[in-house]
Amino acid sequence: MTDPRTPVLVGYGQVNQHDENPDVEPIDLMAAAACEAADPRVLQAVDSVRVVNILSWRYRDPGLLLAQRIHADGAATGYTGPGGNVPQTLVNRACLDIQAGRADLVLIAGAEAFRTRMRLRNRGLKPTWTSQDESVPFAEGANEDLPMVGPAELRIQLNLPAHVYPMFEQALRISAGESVDEHRRRIGALWAQFSEVAQHNPHAWSRTPLTAEQIWQPNEGNRMISWPYTKLMNSNNMVDQGAAILVAAAEKADQLQIPRDRWVFPYAGTDSHDTYAIGERLEFYRSPAIRIAGRRALELAGVGVDDIDLVDVYSCFPSAVQVAAAELGLPLADPARPLTVTGGLTFAGGPWNNYVTHSIATMAERLAGTSARLGLITANGGFLTKHSFGVYGSEPPPHEFRWEDAQSAVDAEPTRKAEVEWAGVGTVESWTTPFDRDGAPEKAFLAVRTPEDARTLAVIADADEAATTVREDIAGAAVTVRADGTATLR
Repeated sequence: MTDPRTPVLVGYGQVNQHDENPDVEPIDLMAAAACEAADPRVLQAVDSVRVVNILSWRYRDPGLLLAQRIHADGAATGYTGPGGNVPQTLVNRACLDIQAGRADLVLIAGAEAFRTRMRLRNRGLKPTWTSQDESVPFAEGANEDLPMVGPAELRIQLNLPAHVYPMFEQALRISAGESVDEHRRRIGALWAQFSEVAQHNPHAWSRTPLTAEQIWQPNEGNRMISWPYTKLMNSNNMVDQGAAILVAAAEKADQLQIPRDRWVFPYAGTDSHDTYAIGERLEFYRSPAIRIAGRRALELAGVGVDDIDLVDVYSCFPSAVQVAAAELGLPLADPARPLTVTGGLTFAGGPWNNYVTHSIATMAERLAGTSARLGLITANGGFLTKHSFGVYGSEPPPHEFRWEDAQSAVDAEPTRKAEVEWAGVGTVESWTTPFDRDGAPEKAFLAVRTPEDARTLAVIADADEAATTVREDIAGAAVTVRADGTATLR
């Protein structure tokens, strides 16, 4: 007998807009996804609408607009700050609220029309999308934001994911003792596995399978972004996508006569974060927060990693997948259990903060109506910074939904001293080299270990010298760092 307050996923919808239509805005995509998730009768019963942060347009309270579209009169609304972790965090919170009787039916939704927005901007046009009157107060949570970088990163302008994650990638390669070419081929093969999954996902943005060589080799259509990543190793945010999830109390789902074969059960969840300042991470190829909070989510669910049938590891860049897999004990190349159910942010689509709403929806589709299957969702925000985890099952758990904030255990982990204005001779720990659109190296960002084993961040500003960091493996090379953060290889 299922406890009446047991939280269950009862609806999950996804939409893509491939045809150019400048009149379709994020709220339209969210409403369409909600209609894919449930019929109007169920949507009208929603008592809380919670929206994932949107980058392609600014609404004062997008949840209010969405509630109006689905005729959920009087529904409470909420909005999040940015972060790829927030969809899973929203599910965790919804489950706790339902279990405690604070809500009965929660709609979680998000969407981006970034592709359309950028195409309009390139033509010198601005969308004429919905603008809410100033009488509409900003939704609760709309201003939640935390800095993802510290003074050391800001000083050299190391503040883009496309530059930070390839530094993590280099650290992974160096730690593994791989050659540059060997490593690039390996991560190309990893991403080819994701492309293969996307081919079979009807909701994926790009379903054309690609080989490892097509992914890791730069060419006219796959330019180098920041060494060693080509464009096809980056998240694809040039998409118009929306997704919606409905979380209900079991008794509410029964009242609404939602068929049991649509039910998917959240077993457990956790949330945590690594140090916000990148320079303070003990190692660039590790994540204490993923290790501690991810494994704790499995413990709370009462299962081990080998009990999990389906996995979706957050996949903004290959380094994010490799770090998470290592920390959780997941093999990278298991054909029976790929590390994604969607195809990942490069191929399924990377709609900024909302990808995990899609991954949860896809996971639910895969679990619903099956017998005794389990799924694991990992979610990541910032620069491998903020993390959220969820364990899901096709059958009711033997216990109530469990959640834990794992931050106290993460905070007890060692960090590294970050020197902001350090000058002297150190050794290269990791690096990345951004390229311009013509395929030429622009500069090189370096993580440098000092003689005291602290870390300082520096930049080689000279393009010719930066090119050396692509031609040669400079791991462990001596480098002179100046007080202004510029550096020169010795």
